[in-house]
Amino acid sequence: MFEKLTGKINDAFRFVTGKSAISEKNIEDAVEAIKMALLEADVNLRVVRRFVNSTIEEAKGEKVLRSVNPGQQFIKIVHDKLVLLLGDEDPASRALKLLGPDVITTILMLGLQGSGKTTSSAKLALRLKKEGRKPLLVACDLVRPAAMEQLAVLGSQVDIPVHKEDGASDSVKVYQNAAAWAKKNMIDTVIIDTTGRLQIDEPMMQELSRLKNAAAPDEMLLVADSMTGQAAADIAKTFDEKIGLTGVILSKFDSDTRGGAALSLKTVTGKPLKFTGTGEKPEDFEPFYPDRIAGRILGMGDVVSLVEKAQEVIDEKEALELQKRMEKESFTLEDWLNQIRSMKKMGSIQKMLEMIPGMQGQISEDDINKAELKSQEAIISSMTKKERANHLIIGPPRRSRIARGSGTSVSEVARLLKKFEKMRSMMKKMAKGAKGGGMQLPPGMSFK
Repeated sequence: MFEKLTGKINDAFRFVTGKSAISEKNIEDAVEAIKMALLEADVNLRVVRRFVNSTIEEAKGEKVLRSVNPGQQFIKIVHDKLVLLLGDEDPASRALKLLGPDVITTILMLGLQGSGKTTSSAKLALRLKKEGRKPLLVACDLVRPAAMEQLAVLGSQVDIPVHKEDGASDSVKVYQNAAAWAKKNMIDTVIIDTTGRLQIDEPMMQELSRLKNAAAPDEMLLVADSMTGQAAADIAKTFDEKIGLTGVILSKFDSDTRGGAALSLKTVTGKPLKFTGTGEKPEDFEPFYPDRIAGRILGMGDVVSLVEKAQEVIDEKEALELQKRMEKESFTLEDWLNQIRSMKKMGSIQKMLEMIPGMQGQISEDDINKAELKSQEAIISSMTKKERANHLIIGPPRRSRIARGSGTSVSEVARLLKKFEKMRSMMKKMAKGAKGGGMQLPPGMSFK
């Protein structure tokens, strides 16, 4: 998402890095370049001015000009200022207000049509379910065609109950019926998908006000489309003034946008960004961490998030067993297949690479051969368990059968086997290095 912004900010750092001493002119040139980068990223003008003024004021102090390493000190100041733009460092300010198990927590989802409100409702419900809560989705968008059906489909995909009333015309009554059902069925969290419009209008606001008064929600979350840039902040400000907000969910965070929405929202609205939608799958929904996003923008990566993603699909016991097999060079094609599938569960390879320090913008989507990964999975999946356990038995007749079964060629099967032999040898060295305290395995490499 921040690839262009990252490149331009890193170019700006050239004015101050690699020098034993820097002048006020160096700082002014660097800040001016960062200002232009932020404006091109569609960041709100008032936000940019505030960022520039506070950065120059602090950077021109003795802390930078007389620092042993002024370049690094300047980068730290920019990082800290970006964190402030994105939100508070205190995670409590971004936490959902979830009540005890005996009291139902009510969450009102707000947003314009097309912002991803219905999808985000289901994603949030799934996340809360994984945390041990019992959510109920309520279809109160009675205006958009097929909105109720969409929520019902999403609910079935994540195995979460959905309350909908076909033909209903009063969203307040729908909510009241849902709340009564929730009490009887031990539900502890009610998530209400509300009506949306292509633009803010008075009828929508009146409808939302009625629903707000009836539900008395504990959280009122606006779902804003990150592709709308700084306009998302203006929309959030209007919703907050008319209805009231407790936080924002930024959808389509994985899209090729310039980052203006993320960098403008907190300053313009005063409301915290709580979650981001990072893909189309129900699991593609993450808490928003200002410090981690600031690190990504500056090309520092986000190793913490990468490790957390890996931990979701990693079994620690299996990981240790796999490392032992790697040391003994008994790593099999079955293990390789599991590695490929685990990587797919973690999400886009491009997004994972961006979390590694220094990799932001270094490898494009075109450089990642997704087709090859699919081909490898198809080839190994076409093998018998015996063949996956012992690749040495795969002679010419077996290669022909595997090629036919996977829709590939015999040469592709042969190439995969050759690559596997090299990889086994490399993994044996890496595993021994890691055990001896030398070469360390990258996060996730020895898992599953």
